[in-house]
Amino acid sequence: MDQVERIDTVKQYNDYAGVDTLHPLVSVVNFNEVPTIQHFRRQIGLYAVFLKNIKCGDMTYGCQPYDYEDGTLVFVSPGQVYGIDSKGVAIKPSGYGLVFHPDLIKGSQLGKTIKDYNFFSYEVSEALHLSKKERKTIVECLEKISEEMDLNIDKHSKTLIVSNIELFLNYCMRYYDRQFITRTNVNRDILIRFESLLDDYFKSEKTLTLGLPTVAYCAAELFLSPNYFGDLIKKETGNTALDYIQNKLIDEAKNKIFDHSKTLSEIAADLGFKYQQHFTRLFKQKTGITPNEYRSLN
Repeated sequence: MDQVERIDTVKQYNDYAGVDTLHPLVSVVNFNEVPTIQHFRRQIGLYAVFLKNIKCGDMTYGCQPYDYEDGTLVFVSPGQVYGIDSKGVAIKPSGYGLVFHPDLIKGSQLGKTIKDYNFFSYEVSEALHLSKKERKTIVECLEKISEEMDLNIDKHSKTLIVSNIELFLNYCMRYYDRQFITRTNVNRDILIRFESLLDDYFKSEKTLTLGLPTVAYCAAELFLSPNYFGDLIKKETGNTALDYIQNKLIDEAKNKIFDHSKTLSEIAADLGFKYQQHFTRLFKQKTGITPNEYRSLN
């Protein structure tokens, strides 16, 4: 089993990268200035963003080539394990890394909203791929953070550094929105497979053994992280993935309710509900009437 190294401080990360620590809670590393690296696996207690200068067109996303060839952004949140496998060959990294300790943003606006940046929970295969213009903006943001770190630390340092990190992350949010739009064909294929997955779920009566279909289950079946899957469905349909599942569930319920050979309690159980009252509550929330009232319409 591969040994997993732990990195809990910015200094530990800088020591591994072979660069000086200019600030105890944040670092910007230019990988063009660090030595060669080989295989490693690390569990990190920091937020990290890596800009990899690779030709993305040589790689694939599912059956599709990446959109751009000017860099890839990968996001890692505290507690995650990340690494590379160079197949035993020493490689020269190229790009940038931004790492910052959670303590840096405590008490700040970014500290309150960091969970809204869902891409920190995306899989590496769901990375952000940049155009040349986008990459230029990202590098400028990193250079601005680095410049602020080069100055003597004063009472304004933390505020300015955190503000620039927040600006950087907001640009990332914008570019992810662009990526969802430019991958419309790929996303629609996922949406079609999602719909088919739900159809099969109800037809195969998995509800009897697994209960109600969940966002996490559907994401796993489609080989996506829950957050990326949720964001994709929201961008494509305007509804959350949970709303989409629940709407599908109500459609199934409507078909079953008109079968008078089954009680509403049996129908609720067939759909995966543990309790009939939960079924009744959701049905009324979605349709405005109870299952009994809907049945009486027939």
